[in-house]
Amino acid sequence: MRRILIVGSAGAGKTTLAREVARRLDLPLIHLDRHYWRPGWVAAADADFRAEVAALAARPAWVMEGNYRSTLDLRLPRADLLVLCDPSRLRCLARVLRRRWAYRATSRPDLPDGCPEQLDLEFLYYIWRYPRRSRPLVYAAVAAHAPELPVIRLRTRADTRRWLATLPAPSR
Repeated sequence: MRRILIVGSAGAGKTTLAREVARRLDLPLIHLDRHYWRPGWVAAADADFRAEVAALAARPAWVMEGNYRSTLDLRLPRADLLVLCDPSRLRCLARVLRRRWAYRATSRPDLPDGCPEQLDLEFLYYIWRYPRRSRPLVYAAVAAHAPELPVIRLRTRADTRRWLATLPAPSR
């Protein structure tokens, strides 16, 4: 596995998992949020973002985390594995609230400068409806763009621990 794509709801653990997978496999780590957002939470222009994602996906090796459904057609065919982080809605919401508190005075390392942690009702609603609205769209994109791509769905911490145990031991 040289190109691993990690997707899932906000608060699902994508960033934490991606860091660990990249470390264990000694692969470059790509946080798509760092490429999409500009300071002040200004979104990149669609064409610019797609071009940047195409260039990132063309690299020979990576662990790439982030949803951005509009670019799955670029990323899925290049991936060797799709990991869907899919814990319960309540766990995702709790993690997002905890993350908001943890980064209340500092920037998250997976976000660009000038994008402080935010929380609003629209974001919480996105998390709540992810299982019914977004998860099926991920599977539809796999079927359309990379039907042979292996998919691993991690629902619990135990699932994640078991899957990580199949990877090489962390290098020190």
